[in-house]
Amino acid sequence: MDILGVKIDDVTLGEAVGRIKGFVQAGSPHLVVTCNPEMVMTAFTDQLLAEILRRADLVVPDGIGVVWASRVLKRPLTQRVPGIELMEAALAEAAREGWRVFLLGSEPGVAERAAQAMQKSFAGLNIVGTHHGFFSREEEPQVLQMIKDAKPQILFLALGVPRQEKWAAAHLGSLRVPVAMGVGGSLNVWAGVDRRAPAWMRQVHLEWLYRIVRQPWRLRRAMAIPRFMAAVLWERFGEGVSEGEAGRPAKRDR
Repeated sequence: MDILGVKIDDVTLGEAVGRIKGFVQAGSPHLVVTCNPEMVMTAFTDQLLAEILRRADLVVPDGIGVVWASRVLKRPLTQRVPGIELMEAALAEAAREGWRVFLLGSEPGVAERAAQAMQKSFAGLNIVGTHHGFFSREEEPQVLQMIKDAKPQILFLALGVPRQEKWAAAHLGSLRVPVAMGVGGSLNVWAGVDRRAPAWMRQVHLEWLYRIVRQPWRLRRAMAIPRFMAAVLWERFGEGVSEGEAGRPAKRDR
């Protein structure tokens, strides 16, 4: 499914977990991306991110806006696959299968608290390392070596978009981690720093509003949503967004 030049995989949550399981079994490096409207719009002007999305092994529709766009464009995706729920399902699978997990990102101390909460939720979960996301370029080699020494099968990155995707793409080959997945603010939720929206708000697709109310700094980022909606409507009812438009992502290899 192509949405404004970004290829989105039409998968359910269960199918996405199955794909991740296959990646771990294969052993070679794979990048999993959870895509929302903000990421799509960033890819319009960020050619490196656009290329990373094109080459990613699995891109799931994280935001409800992506699912809405697929319906407007008459190529409906089956369902939304929230990144935090995909992470939770992958953690459950990791506990069952004995996979090694590494958490990278958020502020100092957050990944450690998140790891403790995860291990309470999933008996037998093997978290082999954690590190915060506020490391300098000079400290980066030490972080990379720490991950290499831990030999994780899944690396969850909470570095923010697009840093986490760019960092994973730059280092995945040398790290030889079977699965790297950007999880944004999910570690903060696991650590109790932030909260998810109440279930009823998630059911009516208002989780984005809850985040803005609790974290007003997100409002500036949320301005990408009306631009995204306008671009989708133009592609559907206007003349379409041309392939030559500046920043339009190239279609992903399959």
